[in-house]
Amino acid sequence: MRYVTLRFSPRDGEGFHPLGRALSADPAIERGNIYRVEMLDDDSGLLLAEARGDVDRYREILQESEHVHDFSIVEDDGWWYSYTHFEPNDVNRRMLELQYDSELAMETPIEVEPDGSMVLTLVGSREAFTEAVPSEAPMYDIEVLETGEHTPEVDDLFLSLTDRQREVLETAVSMGYYENPREATHEDVATRVAASPSTVGEHLRKIESRVFHQLVR
Repeated sequence: MRYVTLRFSPRDGEGFHPLGRALSADPAIERGNIYRVEMLDDDSGLLLAEARGDVDRYREILQESEHVHDFSIVEDDGWWYSYTHFEPNDVNRRMLELQYDSELAMETPIEVEPDGSMVLTLVGSREAFTEAVPSEAPMYDIEVLETGEHTPEVDDLFLSLTDRQREVLETAVSMGYYENPREATHEDVATRVAASPSTVGEHLRKIESRVFHQLVR
């Protein structure tokens, strides 16, 4: 297995997504790593990321963005962490195709640089890289930073969740459970995932404990 670390840089100073562009451009906010980004069944996106600075300004940008369906922020000393349910654009979808439509695996976290560029590592066979990684793209520049033989490291936050827990989490976020005020209850989520409200509550408590304990620096 091989790995390649790439820098994806938006052209003309533009961000990969209007929300990311707004966050990167605000001097009151420092963006950190992206720990998870994926497409949901309804073609919306789920993002788990960190940032620091003015959390009220961060919250205001998310609230005002037409691309954000809902979000939840967990504050900690210095850094805070946000689940954001958002509407992706074509650039986001094309980047995720590297993971979904090929035999490549994307390691997390993804590093977000001050100008909005993203540094990420892909893992796979030599043949998979040849077929899947474009040498150029119309909306961003690609720079190879490092490549070599891959030594696996199991540190993906979501690898610690079961398939059922991930289903419950994705459903809760898409229904607005983590919105403030909440737009869904345990009962609402339970109906969607065919479980009892108490089971959903137990799943969510375990998910929140496991994920955020791993995120604490």
